[in-house]
Amino acid sequence: MSDARFEDGGEKPLRLKALDPDDLAVIAALVQDAVVPASEMRWDRKARRFALLINRFRWEDAPNAKLRKRAYERVQSVLAFEDVMHVRSQGVNASDADMVYALLSVTFEAGKDGTGQVILTFAGDGVVALDVEALETVLRDVTRPYVAPSGKAPQHDI
Repeated sequence: MSDARFEDGGEKPLRLKALDPDDLAVIAALVQDAVVPASEMRWDRKARRFALLINRFRWEDAPNAKLRKRAYERVQSVLAFEDVMHVRSQGVNASDADMVYALLSVTFEAGKDGTGQVILTFAGDGVVALDVEALETVLRDVTRPYVAPSGKAPQHDI
């Protein structure tokens, strides 16, 4: 079986930008259950950018995969946050290159005058908090989709 291609479905890679909490909720839904190696989290202090290279589940394609009884897909994407003034983490060890984290949620807590905090919550109680001057987030697919190694869609206990 070969990997899926955007061309097969007439689809294009995602490229989305969030400038407010409503926009961020859309991106958060698309990156839920993404997996990210610790080595693929970077804070460029000088550029004030925090970026992750994630392997996101293609939630937007899951209904088609189920309907057509074909494999579920993942795609590598860059999730970048601009205007980051400070980064704090708990339960996330970026120096452990072998560690892989599962992203559960991305939320924004507004502060004064457009500032705020972006909270990245990972399975196993890991959290990364980004103090931002303004909310600006970009999600961009950077590879073609590939068959999800598990062959299944992520499921959550309710």
